[in-house]
Amino acid sequence: MVRLIIAFALVSVMGLATSACVSTVLDVDGRSVQPVPATLIAEMNRKSMSRSAPILIRIFKQESELEIWKRDKSGKFALLKTYPMCRWSGKLGPKTREGDRQAPEGFYHVSAGMLNPNSQYYLSFNLGYPNRLESALGHTGEALMVHGACSSSGCFAMTDEGVAEIYAVAREALKGGQTAFQVQAFPFRMTPENMAKNRNHPSFEYWMNLKKGYDIFEVTRQQPRVSHCAGRYAFNTEFEGGEPRDPLAACPPAISIPNSVVAARSQSDLREMNRIVEEGSAVRAHAYSDGGMHPKFRELLERLGDKALAERVSVDAVPISRPDAALADPHTPNE
Repeated sequence: MVRLIIAFALVSVMGLATSACVSTVLDVDGRSVQPVPATLIAEMNRKSMSRSAPILIRIFKQESELEIWKRDKSGKFALLKTYPMCRWSGKLGPKTREGDRQAPEGFYHVSAGMLNPNSQYYLSFNLGYPNRLESALGHTGEALMVHGACSSSGCFAMTDEGVAEIYAVAREALKGGQTAFQVQAFPFRMTPENMAKNRNHPSFEYWMNLKKGYDIFEVTRQQPRVSHCAGRYAFNTEFEGGEPRDPLAACPPAISIPNSVVAARSQSDLREMNRIVEEGSAVRAHAYSDGGMHPKFRELLERLGDKALAERVSVDAVPISRPDAALADPHTPNE
């Protein structure tokens, strides 16, 4: 039955395209107050997480996955659950203008007021695009969401069941005192292999900037502090005179000491990326025609006999295989 419901959603709304992803209807079924599923509560207990502990979300376009991380009793974030993404639109690369069908890439912060219990697409939350940096760069667009249903015009679409869980976990964290949760949206998992594969992409320099925040979280399992200056992101940096006021002005002098473990990780990745490029062993990157979907949903469409639609919406949505160790939670000490 669940497969039939998902299939109906896939086929019936896949072709919808709107200028923004969400409109509202009357909330008559209490979907926004559904409890966190018992199975997810059990997983929190197993991983020493409280229901109200802070969360962090990571999104990966190429892999079509959304991760929820939650702070455990050690004070670090650990992976709670990975959700397959049903649809995202556009190509790899950041969103820059209204109507480009691009899904955002960057660092965002979602407060309670950005949750939408009355979403047309079951439930949703606004990413907050454009953020402060994107606004300063002149990027346009609005109502870029994570939502239910399997249709996207610049948003990240989950199944209704998936977004209901994500919404409930986020709601409880915000009720528990977290002012806003961080969302990190990436084009792909920022491994040396993926960086080498995409080295000729126009967004490569921007992605190298995003990778600095990615590396901080990978090494420390702590949420990176995000600043904006010189037209880019700055992470975990204290500046003379406080936070930079103009995202496009030169960065003020820094008064903080970089984490040497994070720096070592970044340098190691850069050496590995260069080695892959020099050896010519980097596999050519996919040229996404219009977004993608997780392979499990594409396979479902094909089994239902709609192979043409499955190929049209995710012809290049090929997941990157990775060892289980990539999901481990190394508690590397901060320095």
